[in-house]
Amino acid sequence: MPLTTNAKPQPATLYDKIWQQHVVDMHASGGSIIYIDQHFIHDVTSPQAFDMLSARGLPVFSPGSTLAVPDHNVPTTARELPIKDALSKQQIDVLKSNARANNITLFDLDDVRNGIVHVVGPEQGITQPGMTIVCGDSHTSTHGAFGALAFGIGTSEVAHTLATQTLVLHKSKNMKVTVNGTLPDHLSAKDIALAIIGKIGAGGGTGYVIEYCGETISALSMEGRMTLCNMSIEAGARAGMIAPDNKTFAYLKGRPSAPDAKKWDAALAYWGYFKSDCEAVFDKEITLDASEIVAMATWGTSPEQVIPVTGRVPNPYDFDDIVKKDAALKALEYMGLKAGQKLSDATLDRVFIGSCTNARIEDMRAAAKVLKGRKISSTIVQALAVPGSGLVKKQAEDEGLDVIFTDAGFEWREPGCSMCLGMNPDRVGPEERCASTSNRNFEGRQGPGARTHLLSPALAAAAAVAGHLIDVKELGE
Repeated sequence: MPLTTNAKPQPATLYDKIWQQHVVDMHASGGSIIYIDQHFIHDVTSPQAFDMLSARGLPVFSPGSTLAVPDHNVPTTARELPIKDALSKQQIDVLKSNARANNITLFDLDDVRNGIVHVVGPEQGITQPGMTIVCGDSHTSTHGAFGALAFGIGTSEVAHTLATQTLVLHKSKNMKVTVNGTLPDHLSAKDIALAIIGKIGAGGGTGYVIEYCGETISALSMEGRMTLCNMSIEAGARAGMIAPDNKTFAYLKGRPSAPDAKKWDAALAYWGYFKSDCEAVFDKEITLDASEIVAMATWGTSPEQVIPVTGRVPNPYDFDDIVKKDAALKALEYMGLKAGQKLSDATLDRVFIGSCTNARIEDMRAAAKVLKGRKISSTIVQALAVPGSGLVKKQAEDEGLDVIFTDAGFEWREPGCSMCLGMNPDRVGPEERCASTSNRNFEGRQGPGARTHLLSPALAAAAAVAGHLIDVKELGE
């Protein structure tokens, strides 16, 4: 709880307040020793971290503060069968054995609560306002939607957190991104995220923690807020945050790990502290008008290489910045596009609706709304709909969304990271073009030579129907 003193407290941002409450001590390096409330681990970065602990004979300091969830390597079909890929099987098996050996809670593949860790944490009520949360995954920023300080860490930091429940950190600067106005119909948090990244660039948030503010952000659902915070890292930020409000509290109430009825009022009083003071000073401020945001899609190999889905591919020689010009030239060659061509001219091979960015029930509903009564284009080789967790999958099936997807020609899969990254059987082939609701379009991200266009679930569904990138409005009612 906030400390009471006679001195008038200095105005502080949301980030400042969480940081101040979690400083254990100063470190000789000039950084701060920060207490970590919650640690998530998965099948990729944790095996080496446990090896580091074993080599030094160290136990896990706080097993109850860690949750293990296999997600990156898991197959999204026939889970009852043995995992074919030897490396994937090994990483998942090692995660399981490490969790069991150290009394860490594990949501295994046969557990309906299993899924992508950044979907699982919030839906279980583990993610809460005012927390510090880490995971060996860059998109840990997702949890910032709840007014938490959440960020990805490297393997050695995973080991340090397991051993001490602390990290040595240097404080980032504060950035405020304000979005006001009414978001046009058919648009979503994904369009806002891409518009912000397009404006400030992939390095615009480097050295900062971003707090998203404004009436447009307040109007977003919790799922939309998670999408927005998820992509903060794509703008280079350490983390993204949104102050908790009544939507946050309503989302958390009654979830398995949320405070129970006896503790609920005290939790609300505590959580209410975590918002930026009116007089708080930010190191940098950015403002966007929601009414000017349009349906967005990437054309290149960086999330900042984004334009309206109805637009034309830019000419690299129109960039004043030599670095951006060279990056654009390289991106066009990799993506098989030409300057000036309509983005909609490129024929798609695959469509992927899923990932920790867009695999929640709201995302599935948005895509199903577009697909209902329609069929995917004959040019599409494969279209995947991959729920973010077993609970999302069950809810979608209870609502009949799976039938809409399969009737349209999509494959309805088991939860997992899937085609977001080329680390499991769900991959995009060389020079194949994919409309993806994931978060990264780097070279080879979805498989060697894969060409990725990032966009919202509604646009991905529309693209599946058209066989090329298209605005939902062009499909008609």
